Amino acid sequence: MRASPRVGRNSAFRSDRERSVRHRRRAGRGVTAESARVREGQTFDGASRLTRYVNLVKLPHTLFALPFALVGVVLASYAQPVTWRVVAWVAVAFTAARFAAMGFNRIADRRLDAENPRTARREIPSGAIRVGEAAAAVAVAAAVFLFAAWRLNPLCLWLSPLALGWVFFYSYTKRFTHFAHLALGLGTGIAPVGGYLAVTGAWSRPWWALLLLALAVMGWVGGFDIFYALQDIGFDRQHGLHSLPVTLGERGAIRVARLLHTMTVLCLAAAGLALGGGNVYLAGAVVVAVLLIYEHSLVRPGDLSRLDAAFFTTNGIISVTFFAFVLLERVLR
Repeated sequence: MRASPRVGRNSAFRSDRERSVRHRRRAGRGVTAESARVREGQTFDGASRLTRYVNLVKLPHTLFALPFALVGVVLASYAQPVTWRVVAWVAVAFTAARFAAMGFNRIADRRLDAENPRTARREIPSGAIRVGEAAAAVAVAAAVFLFAAWRLNPLCLWLSPLALGWVFFYSYTKRFTHFAHLALGLGTGIAPVGGYLAVTGAWSRPWWALLLLALAVMGWVGGFDIFYALQDIGFDRQHGLHSLPVTLGERGAIRVARLLHTMTVLCLAAAGLALGGGNVYLAGAVVVAVLLIYEHSLVRPGDLSRLDAAFFTTNGIISVTFFAFVLLERVLR
């Protein structure tokens, strides 16, 4: 969007919102009456400002990766004592980083969201939140993340801009690569590494243990993001967006997700053993494997009717359950 220098920032935001409305009205590309009444999954009813921001970043999805950040904290406790202060700042840092990443993604994708019937009711394309408001919220969240990293230790502060840059960069990857799912996964894989470094202030020994932990989470998130992308194959093809479902079709993409989730279980087990985990930890990895098998039973080529259960419910259970096993192992020692 180009604007005359004399046009104020508010006018630019209004023009952007009006363009979104026009996109949704286009024949064959707009929102049907039925889809306009359907709220996107994992969002809340209500028109309050708090509800709008909670829905903007899908706050319930924090349940996915925050437990894995805490897994990193627990594993680090084998090397160095953990304080409640560190745990609190890890939770603040992760929540703020995720808010900034999701808010930035919504801004970057606002025009695409306006044209996709599944996402047209999101807060920015629907006009519930202006672009400027979202940008301000992202800036505040990013500042909170950097502050939390500073409160943790110098290494976390030094690495925090790199982490923030990567999660922002992810928002553009589907425009040029079929492996955007892995970019998202790597962004989330930072969580357990960050949790570990927040406690120790130094890289792990052996050095490859944290890399395996990051790969485990990357494979887990990348796999279920492939599932999530199955519902947008037609839209992505029409708009020149890239994904593995677009490239390989439903059946091929599901096979890749299966391979990624197999890698997740193997990397979780190896990383945990290297960092001090024992039998209870390994039992947790086995439970993750069983839950992932169940998740894959819910999604079949041509049948996405249970995708919501596979995407949100099962993955929420996976992260919380695995963290419980890791914590139990530590408490029993």
